[in-house]
Amino acid sequence: MRIIIASDHAGYKLKKSLIEFLDKKYSVKDFGTDSEESVDYPDFGFSASEKVAQGEFDRGILICGTGIGMSIVANKVKGIRAALCNSVEIAKLSRQHNDANILVLAGRFMNKDLAVEIVKTWLNTEFNGGRHKRRIDKIKYFEMK
Repeated sequence: MRIIIASDHAGYKLKKSLIEFLDKKYSVKDFGTDSEESVDYPDFGFSASEKVAQGEFDRGILICGTGIGMSIVANKVKGIRAALCNSVEIAKLSRQHNDANILVLAGRFMNKDLAVEIVKTWLNTEFNGGRHKRRIDKIKYFEMK
């Protein structure tokens, strides 16, 4: 699985920790930022989201301070279903029910251990399809208008 990961300054530390975990099992591309110096999250969120939408990467992980900004940015990109997850159960459901292709995390409100568990669950959970596919198809139809 090809994964792209990006953050702003507030998510930088958590991103670096997650890359250490992800590099052991996945093909991971770090799409910035490269320090805790203040940057604008849309610059990184839009770029990474477009790469997922275009099929260059299977899934993406975005991190900012609260996760809200990156969620807003990612969901503006056609074809992206970004889910801000703060628990393992929500991460699981975001895949099963919503076929989320981008996971968003709150760098200022989550420790490394919880983040790793969320990422593991999110990456290893499949989309359920069925009635959930019908709902995803409605989102795709709306995007086509």
